Amino acid sequence: MIVRIVRMTFEPQHVDAFQALFDERKHLIRHFEGCTHLELWQDAHNANVFLTYSHWQSEQHLDHYRFSELFKDTWARTKALFADKPQAWSVTQKVVVS
Repeated sequence: MIVRIVRMTFEPQHVDAFQALFDERKHLIRHFEGCTHLELWQDAHNANVFLTYSHWQSEQHLDHYRFSELFKDTWARTKALFADKPQAWSVTQKVVVS
């Protein structure tokens, strides 16, 4: 399993547009082949900073999504709203403590 975390900073006036776009696309992304979990987080102190947190069955599934038309269109519309360069991490889970 791959966990993908993407941190995005938006122009304050574009936060609502991003949230509307995410709301429109979230079910398509979540049900893309290989995606098993999707969350959207908002920074507790910076309202224009968001992170997506998703689980993918494999790196190949994530890559298939990243090269899909759904991703290309969604990312093009999203990056037009940025105030800063996004950051992304692909990680593997090592320890879960409940």
